[in-house]
Amino acid sequence: MGKASLPQRRRRAREIALQLMYELDLRPDLSPREAIDMFPFDEEHADAVSYAKSLVLSAFRHADDIDEILREHIVGWRTERMVAVDRAAIRMAICEGLMERSVPVAVAISEAVELTKMFGTVESSRFVNGVLGRIVRAEGNAGEIASEKGTEKDA
Repeated sequence: MGKASLPQRRRRAREIALQLMYELDLRPDLSPREAIDMFPFDEEHADAVSYAKSLVLSAFRHADDIDEILREHIVGWRTERMVAVDRAAIRMAICEGLMERSVPVAVAISEAVELTKMFGTVESSRFVNGVLGRIVRAEGNAGEIASEKGTEKDA
């Protein structure tokens, strides 16, 4: 995967991170390090693996803050009632786009929506897009998203 573009490597990294976060969500007895150690990483995706590990560890480092943001902005839902894939994608997007600011917010949302189209339910992508949009508007980053629309191809 060495010749793959940055967006392709990042997409693969997010797929791996989503799978790890899903596993950790369903197996609270595991630590992030244990889940990472057990994950069947493919040598072909070595450069994506590094970003995936970083994303998972960062999401768990910010878990309390991320879940507080979710509780503040999700009306009529408790996070534990969400589909596990949706919850993992939302947490990852909040971490990557709002907490760590490692990618533009619009990219984090777009990637979360695309991942839930692949791994979630029929309604997941709409739900995730709505939740993240509400959070970003409330957190005052809506203008940032509008100015970043052209940068999605760079992540």
